[in-house]
Amino acid sequence: MRADLYGPVDEVAPRLLGAVLRHGPVAVRLTELEAYDGATDPASHAYRGRTARNAVMFGPPGHLYLYFTYGMHWAGNVSCGPEGVGSGVLMRAGEVIEGLEVARSRRGRATDRDLARGPGRLTQALGLHPEHKGCDLLGDGPVTLEFSVDEAEMIMVGPRVGVSVEADRPWRFWIGDSPFVSDYKRSPRAPRMITGSPIPQRWDHS
Repeated sequence: MRADLYGPVDEVAPRLLGAVLRHGPVAVRLTELEAYDGATDPASHAYRGRTARNAVMFGPPGHLYLYFTYGMHWAGNVSCGPEGVGSGVLMRAGEVIEGLEVARSRRGRATDRDLARGPGRLTQALGLHPEHKGCDLLGDGPVTLEFSVDEAEMIMVGPRVGVSVEADRPWRFWIGDSPFVSDYKRSPRAPRMITGSPIPQRWDHS
């Protein structure tokens, strides 16, 4: 499983679609991810080199990198690539498949569709906090990642969301027929399909 996290970050990210992130009673199936490289990607936290804040991104692969964003919430990433190279995959969205009542209690009045649809919502639904930063997701710790045995039938790729630089880089990946993905408004380029059938129009992010 850890071998699946080695390689260029834009190849690792789609492998995580359909994987299940679990913490306590809540489990979330990942439906949308974004790739972030290190030295070649100005939008990456690792772009300017290793710091105390971003050290998890530099390996080993398969660990949880959490960072506080917009002064409001935590976003979760999976470290990937060879140790010493700063890269990670942002977990943008997912579907709660276990522990629904617990996730609902953490997310207030959110609809079931919105429980984990967004990076901050995802970590909130799972109950992730700063003390979970650095957890080995492939070990026996409190937060675990289970790869899916079934390949997603409809993997889409398009521009990244919420970054001020390199937004047009097509490093966002999502399951095309899932309602549990971001509502993407800006359209610098149309999404394209990696596998499966064309994306249904009602979920077209373009």
